[in-house]
Amino acid sequence: MTLWVAGPGREPPARPAGPAPQRSAGTDLERRIAEFTTGFGASGGYRTPTEQERLAFTRAFTHLLDGDPEAARTGLSEIDFTLRTVTDAATGRRYAEVADGVSESGHTSRGWGRVYVDLEGPARWSVQVPHPVTDARTELLGARVLRGAPGGVLVLAGARRDAGEDGAADVAHREDSVFHGVVEELARRNLPGVQLHGFADESFRGRDAVVSTGAGDSAVADAELLTAALRRDGLEVCTAYSARCKLAGRENEQGRTAADRQSRFLHVELNKALRGDDRGLDRAAAALTALTERWSHR
Repeated sequence: MTLWVAGPGREPPARPAGPAPQRSAGTDLERRIAEFTTGFGASGGYRTPTEQERLAFTRAFTHLLDGDPEAARTGLSEIDFTLRTVTDAATGRRYAEVADGVSESGHTSRGWGRVYVDLEGPARWSVQVPHPVTDARTELLGARVLRGAPGGVLVLAGARRDAGEDGAADVAHREDSVFHGVVEELARRNLPGVQLHGFADESFRGRDAVVSTGAGDSAVADAELLTAALRRDGLEVCTAYSARCKLAGRENEQGRTAADRQSRFLHVELNKALRGDDRGLDRAAAALTALTERWSHR
């Protein structure tokens, strides 16, 4: 398992000639993620990592992005994480799965989440899901977005946002989580990212989505592209990058980190009606894929 990460002056190695490898039946990636998140309790199930644990995870993740899976596996095992390759049945694409060690019940008590990295080519972009289950079905949307274009990294939180004490599991507003450490490393490498959120319909009546660049403005062109894709599908969008909107995500910690590094970051809120069924998720995923396809060829 090797991975090449794009960067200034770095080009992906040429792929060897020959017949395409045979694909196994594989795993339904969306179902795998759904099964993982189904076990999240209404409260509890999250422990804030120590600084040493968070740094150990980030170092191992860095090894993975640098194309050294054995070093990554060794580092992850020291904090009881696993590294495996998952082939998605829907696309045939291979992903590295970084997952917390599981208990006998199949679920974790630490709640540090999972990361999926496309192994078919260079890592180019990320989709981030900080509030799975709480922002209903954003975890399923994240899986669909990951499938939509090459070069994706899915960063998935491992607990409901209210699972920890004093807001500890609300990773969108914390810097002391594994989730934040991963996104910070991606921003350091200047990989653009989109973070998915959900809101109740009554919170912003008449709007299907809010598109924001968070605390920064490096991704205005990306925000305009996404807004255009959503509007072409007949969706009502509030453009927080050019107008006053609710739910603009200015205090989002991953957005602040991206702004500090002048890395491209989008904060996207979708209403409950759009997220409520598969058709709505497909509409949102199609619009987001119009953006990530552009990112995958940057």
